[in-house]
Amino acid sequence: MLAGVSVAGVLLPESVAYAAIAGVEPMHALLAALIGLCLYPLFGTSRFAVVAPTSSAAAVFASAAATGGPVMGYTLVSLTGALFLVAAAMRAGFLGAFISRPVLRGFAWALAVTIMLKQVPQLMGVHASGAQFGPLAWSLLTEAPHTHLPSLALGAAALLLWLGLYHGVQRWLFLPISLVVLALGVAVSVGLGLGAHGVALVGDINWQALSWSLPRMSTEHWLRAMEIAPALLLILFAESWGSVRSLALQNGDKVDANRELLALGAANVASGMMQGLPVGAGFSAASANHAAGGHSKWAGITAALALALLLWLARPWIALLPLPVLAAVVIGILSHNLWPRAVLASLHLGGDAWLAGAAALGVLLFGVLFGMLLAVGLSLLLAMRRFAQPIVTELGQLPGTRDYIDQARHANAARVAGTLIMRPEEPLFFANAERIFQVVRQRADACAARAVVLSLEVCDDLDSTAVEALGEFVVGLNRQGVSVLLARVKDRPREALLRSGLAENAGGGVSLFWSVDDAVNAIPAKTATPH
Repeated sequence: MLAGVSVAGVLLPESVAYAAIAGVEPMHALLAALIGLCLYPLFGTSRFAVVAPTSSAAAVFASAAATGGPVMGYTLVSLTGALFLVAAAMRAGFLGAFISRPVLRGFAWALAVTIMLKQVPQLMGVHASGAQFGPLAWSLLTEAPHTHLPSLALGAAALLLWLGLYHGVQRWLFLPISLVVLALGVAVSVGLGLGAHGVALVGDINWQALSWSLPRMSTEHWLRAMEIAPALLLILFAESWGSVRSLALQNGDKVDANRELLALGAANVASGMMQGLPVGAGFSAASANHAAGGHSKWAGITAALALALLLWLARPWIALLPLPVLAAVVIGILSHNLWPRAVLASLHLGGDAWLAGAAALGVLLFGVLFGMLLAVGLSLLLAMRRFAQPIVTELGQLPGTRDYIDQARHANAARVAGTLIMRPEEPLFFANAERIFQVVRQRADACAARAVVLSLEVCDDLDSTAVEALGEFVVGLNRQGVSVLLARVKDRPREALLRSGLAENAGGGVSLFWSVDDAVNAIPAKTATPH
């Protein structure tokens, strides 16, 4: 309950700020936050995720509204939600598996740094432009001479207070730290009349009844919204899945990507039809929930109730909240992510851990969407390169056993006279099959083998290219009087070979065996057969 109250205290002014980015009244962002908070616990799987408007999604909404007005923006939200529902129905959550853990760590760190930097203009009391790290940092440098000193002093004091409470008396403090700092900010604003001294305040929040209806637009605007919807889906899914999975990994939780797609779809469809902004599981709100001690999805329900009560009873007080204090609270919440401990730990592991740096650099240079796509693309290229390598191991028999192991790693593994036993170390498919068979044939020619045994234990299926390449390989060796036997063939590859007619049972010349030892023991009979 305390975590929910703390989250509500952060979401309310954040939503006001995101509404300004989107170019709409604050009520549209606040309504979207209420819808996301209420619907996510019904469908989502993370106990820390907080579904509400995000800065990146608000920027996409603003670009759509610039061409067709706010109505087109609300249509975009509904279309994006519908796409999420379609993806959930198609069980496309497996796409989240292509975002590796190093990518997630780099993404989370860079996103935290970017969000913190976006709070600095409010802290300084200046107007800075730029949605990405580099342009925004340069804009801040150029605006530094125009810093509003009262705003900077207030924001710095609020940040120091937050950090002091967090590292000092958090365990003994009954109320959430963020709520305490925000309440003190309102008290100082009332006592000193900060608005009269040029300090930016949240301002009045006008609330009015909204209707549940489908937007009315021209066909041209519908088509334009359909063009932008996939991009908004990618942004929301990248940011939401990154936040959800990062916190799940930190706490040993399990999350379901398909359920997350369903939750995001339901929340965005409802938000669009109620004229709300797009919603996602933003990193700052989820981190606030985690930092405040939220342990279940009830924190989201409590946040919705607290936010509704604040809008009903405390709007005059909320209007007096200084924006520098809000910025300080957001920076404080994300400050524990500033030191890239997880990124450095990934780099220390080696292997594909360099993707953590690539993801972080991509987000900082190109923004959330393109940074994530860059890192995911590099992950896919690395996986394709690995699978496409013609890595083949020659096996030998372990003396006194029926086991066959890597000869290069085990000196006591004995070769079988006249027989070459090879094992592809990657599944056979269209990108590597021909090269692997070429390597095996060259090795068979070099050792003048009379029989070749291929152990296909890593292959769970064979595509048409692999089957055709295998057929050509068998024909080529048979013409030289060399027999080919396949060992450890699983059911699906066996069915593919039967359909193609290569298997001996289907009239072909290739014998299939369940073990390497059975294939080796059958070699004398095979080599006696004329080819």
